[in-house]
Amino acid sequence: MTTTTTSIFDAFRIDLDEHNDCRERLIKASRDVTNISKKTIFLLHRIVLETPRDSDTAPSAIRAARRGRENLGQVHLIYATMKDELVGDRFWRYERQVSPGLQEYIEALSFAHFLEHGTLITLPQVQQTLCDSDGVPLFPLTISDYLLGISDLTGELMRYAISGLSKRGGRSQAMDTLAFVRNCKADFDLFTPSVPYLSKKQSVTAQSMKKIEEAAYAIVVRTSEYDLSPEMLDDLVAQTLAGNERKRKGRDSDDEFDSR
Repeated sequence: MTTTTTSIFDAFRIDLDEHNDCRERLIKASRDVTNISKKTIFLLHRIVLETPRDSDTAPSAIRAARRGRENLGQVHLIYATMKDELVGDRFWRYERQVSPGLQEYIEALSFAHFLEHGTLITLPQVQQTLCDSDGVPLFPLTISDYLLGISDLTGELMRYAISGLSKRGGRSQAMDTLAFVRNCKADFDLFTPSVPYLSKKQSVTAQSMKKIEEAAYAIVVRTSEYDLSPEMLDDLVAQTLAGNERKRKGRDSDDEFDSR
């Protein structure tokens, strides 16, 4: 083998080594982003369900959104370190390694935005959180990643609506959330032919919507039997749900004892 041929293959080897190293770094960073985003979602759910203290001046949803955004600041730091790896055409080369964590981040960010504003976060608003101090995007946000991340939001809204039924005002909160999820599904269905994997996520959205409907309608039917004020109905629903939860835990304990 001539010297020229050897040098050519050495260049190929260096290029492949650099590609694999970059790919592994991006996969690890994406996993870190996913981990932070999932923890942020858990944080949002926990704070929303907390009983407000006398010193709290903001509603629990607003406090949760603020804490969530602070937590997601770690994601921005990670993406800032990835900026040089994703310059120009390199982003499209490594998009598959970036997408999983990015979609999880969008899900967490959109949940925090919904808690604070009650609306759907837009693509430019998400892109704005992925910019450096000069307002230059760290990398382009594709429509596919945006839609796939937003589609995952409906699962968290289902948990938010059902878990909130035990709180005062939970009935109206569940109905408002249900209307929001319905609109999301109707709008996203239009994009399913153009965005890969979106149809699969839309089927999950349909399941989440059905669960909210079943919980909300059951509450509406039962509460229609009583001529009480909305506040007293909320207290009645909370007591009923708490009693059902205690019964469920009791059955689980009995089953565990019998299995022993």
